[in-house]
Amino acid sequence: MINDNIDAAWHYHNGTKHPHGKLHSSFYFYDPAFRPTPYKTYTENLQSVNLPLEKKPVGKGAFAAISDNMKQDDKTAVPDLNTLSRILYFSNGITKTIHYPRLGDMEFRAAACTGALYHIEIYVVCEDIAGLAAGVYHYNPKEMNLKQLRKGDYRHVLIGASGNDENVKHAPVILVYTDIFTRNSVKYQTREYRHAFWDCGVILTNTLALSSTHNLLAKVIVGFVDEAVNLLLDLNTQKEVSLALVPIGFTKEIPAEKLLVQKLNLATEPLSSYNVDDPEIQAIHQASSLATEKEVMEWKEKAIKTIPLSLTKNDVPLDFQVYKKILENPIESVIIKRGSTREFSRQSISFCQLSAIIYYSTRGIPADFLKEGCSLVDLYLIVNSVDGLDSGSYYYNKEQNSLQLLREGNLRSVAGHLGLDQSLPADGSVCVFFMSDLNEILDKFGNRGYRASQLEASTIGGRFYLASYAQGLGATGLTFYDDEVTQFFSPHAKNKSVMFLVAIGKKATI
Repeated sequence: MINDNIDAAWHYHNGTKHPHGKLHSSFYFYDPAFRPTPYKTYTENLQSVNLPLEKKPVGKGAFAAISDNMKQDDKTAVPDLNTLSRILYFSNGITKTIHYPRLGDMEFRAAACTGALYHIEIYVVCEDIAGLAAGVYHYNPKEMNLKQLRKGDYRHVLIGASGNDENVKHAPVILVYTDIFTRNSVKYQTREYRHAFWDCGVILTNTLALSSTHNLLAKVIVGFVDEAVNLLLDLNTQKEVSLALVPIGFTKEIPAEKLLVQKLNLATEPLSSYNVDDPEIQAIHQASSLATEKEVMEWKEKAIKTIPLSLTKNDVPLDFQVYKKILENPIESVIIKRGSTREFSRQSISFCQLSAIIYYSTRGIPADFLKEGCSLVDLYLIVNSVDGLDSGSYYYNKEQNSLQLLREGNLRSVAGHLGLDQSLPADGSVCVFFMSDLNEILDKFGNRGYRASQLEASTIGGRFYLASYAQGLGATGLTFYDDEVTQFFSPHAKNKSVMFLVAIGKKATI
């Protein structure tokens, strides 16, 4: 299998490291005035379904929404069109518009995105549900509607492509997340493929949270036959590819009829005004693709077991006693308020606030590549200013819910440097580095493990965003000097690679 040739993942990962990765140029310049359109628009006369939208919270607090993973207790939980509309809107809908003198009006989405380039699209594959006929649809957040690409129940395609996954098999609605390469590579070049999973992951955070809010079963599916899914969505795979599936809800009815899937070649406006295709992005995507259902099933049989760690004398137990009022802050309100903080005040946050963010964000991601309670991601922190916690670097011991002190002292300048010499990580109260042992992950999962580790890290990172904003704090995702982060946290983080970085703190008032 091509997925087993892990030289491809190492070639891409090492080649896209800051500052000296060989696959991108330090002299490349991007002018935001030439930002590609962030919307996919079909030019053919397709049937359109307007999405009703009720933004009013339904009652679940943000912390419960991001940490509660639904079980198959309610085996008749089927979303209707109203619920599906809320899930789509609070995942990737337009939440605010800001006018910039040079750039004009910019529409911002429910989840963060590198460079505000919004290269992730969402498709819907469903049976007949209340208010929506069975079909394959594309979600248009600009018009807040669904465009029907295929009529009929095509869930059988995704069931087969996922290796007969039980969650996909019994889901009345399946969302598919895709990436339009050039919409992001216009700014970030070859590193775009990392961003594909970063930006997909923070959207998945919202999807899982809204599904939980509506008591709907949801799970992230990374193992699937790429070609089958791409064909179903009628994607031009030189420009756009599938990244993940999320089956939502539960139904006992499994599609009996298997409809023929033909290439549609539906016409669209150009997916991006930037037309320079990057062969390295195509190469890593193809090298991490799965070609048959058998490959998918074998891939899903692999897992990494979590080894419980004992407390050390340097461990500080978390103190996550959060005020009830904060716990009850509705997830919908938090998503609407969320942004990407552009300036921190350097004021301290409390240890209780940090503890709540860490604890509720790390309760496990429901995913096909993770056994319950397991994770591909470790958390390392640089604490700049947290009341009740000494400044220094730490490792989060999830099994013991504690922070292990690695190095004590004022590390603001170190944080700023590791975060690509930016002021945000130096000014924030805490920097959280999401790290993975790629040697172990690629050995187990092949190149596709690179997708999985990036996606899990960013999904947890998305929870950090929401848990911070739920407490009136700010957060932002950042990039980093890959090898220097590993060196700084070593020997503890020896052989681990950075997947994601979030800075947290109090927003500066202007």
